[in-house]
Amino acid sequence: MTIWDDRILEFIEENGSGSPGELEKSGFFQISRSQISRRLRRLKEKGMLQHLGNGVYVITPTGEEYLTGDLNAEELSDTEEENGAASA
Repeated sequence: MTIWDDRILEFIEENGSGSPGELEKSGFFQISRSQISRRLRRLKEKGMLQHLGNGVYVITPTGEEYLTGDLNAEELSDTEEENGAASA
């Protein structure tokens, strides 16, 4: 998790949804649109965002738990890695 991940989750929670273009235009991020897109995909892989199509993402209950401090992202990434290794 990076500071940008936290900001992306906060933005999407506050706005109900978000796309790379919306996040870039917000002026809230000091990273490129392609970097925003990569972070969105990574947050989706961790189960914190759901992709609705056409580049639009919404926050999931897992993402909300992370923002409230009820979820440790390190534990989540370990679980994701274990699941990836088991299915490989």
